[in-house]
Amino acid sequence: MFANRYVRTIILSRVLLQLGIWIRNYAVLLYVSELTHNNPVDISLISVAEFAPIFIFGLIGGTFADRWRPKRTMVWSDLLSGLSVGAVLLAVINGGWVALLIGSFVSASLSQFSQPSAMKLYKRHVPAEQLQGVMAMSQTLVAVFTVLGPVIGTFIFIKFGINVSLILTAVMFLGSSFILSTLPRDEAEPKSENNGGFIKELTAGLRYIRDNKSLRTLSMTFSAVGLASGLTQPLQIFLVIENLGRDRQFLQWLVMANGAAMLVGGAAIIAIAKKFKPQTLLLVGLLVNAVCTVGMGASKQIWLTIVLLVISGLFYPCIQGGIQTLLVRNTEGAFIGRVSGTIMPIFMGMMVVGMFISGYLKDAVSLIGVFAVSGTFAMLGALLLLPIVVKKSSKAEAGPTA
Repeated sequence: MFANRYVRTIILSRVLLQLGIWIRNYAVLLYVSELTHNNPVDISLISVAEFAPIFIFGLIGGTFADRWRPKRTMVWSDLLSGLSVGAVLLAVINGGWVALLIGSFVSASLSQFSQPSAMKLYKRHVPAEQLQGVMAMSQTLVAVFTVLGPVIGTFIFIKFGINVSLILTAVMFLGSSFILSTLPRDEAEPKSENNGGFIKELTAGLRYIRDNKSLRTLSMTFSAVGLASGLTQPLQIFLVIENLGRDRQFLQWLVMANGAAMLVGGAAIIAIAKKFKPQTLLLVGLLVNAVCTVGMGASKQIWLTIVLLVISGLFYPCIQGGIQTLLVRNTEGAFIGRVSGTIMPIFMGMMVVGMFISGYLKDAVSLIGVFAVSGTFAMLGALLLLPIVVKKSSKAEAGPTA
């Protein structure tokens, strides 16, 4: 696979991007928590700034990525991300920490145009028999940085501070842009046969989801799971501070344990995926996630919290693998981009809603209460999935008709 110039170049650029993202995310988290004395509302706003663009620009970015030249789109997105971080650095030097939230929002927004373009290049220049391996390698890269990213980001912030962290983030983004610029010139984009333009293409994708029962069910499941994820995402630092009585830097070890488990779980899923139906994997993953989430909210013991994080991480690839497989199997090829660009923002949109209210909900009830509500929504997502599970099982039992 690495003999392919496009794979080699894009993977290298993703390495730099992942480094930049993790350095930025942990620098912002630790800096804001330090300045605001661990204010849960301010900390939840960090996650909103990082994830809201996926909801706002996911479908728009995916549709435009199909119309624009992919290499040019990726180069400019990473270049502008680097320049935006530089602008944020100037604001922070002058004492404006709110600019960190704005910079994270801008950078994450630009990623919604870059990521679909990478998929477009893979589809054009990677042979079909290698495509699944390339996608698995991309997911493995994310898992590796889930383990290493928190350690790197925390170390750089503690050792050098917010200014150096932002400078390194900008360098990583600009480096990714430079590496992508070495790719061959884009081919001319063919003229679309659909004269309805952007809006007509976008609405056609929405109608397609509305008329497809399986995709409608997946959308509802993703909504519940996204809300469940959003409620706990900004509050993980409080598991460390309040439940475990440790310093906030201890969060990196919990994230590492979860990321390492995800890496092992991902490898296991690749090995056993052919033996299990995607809807079964997704259902099991959601049920295990629900139980582990409630347990983590209640746990006061470090060892128990880590065990639950490891179990959750091992089964998390069931959720990701099940989601991607069901989307592909239930979507016609002509609508893949728009369907993924619609359903994933639904997930992220509900996640952002959960992130936004999580701090207020924690103040109103308690940390364990928020985690219990999150587990309940994950369980609801599993229940909403049951019609697909029952339908697929019925078809399998009926078998081919004579």
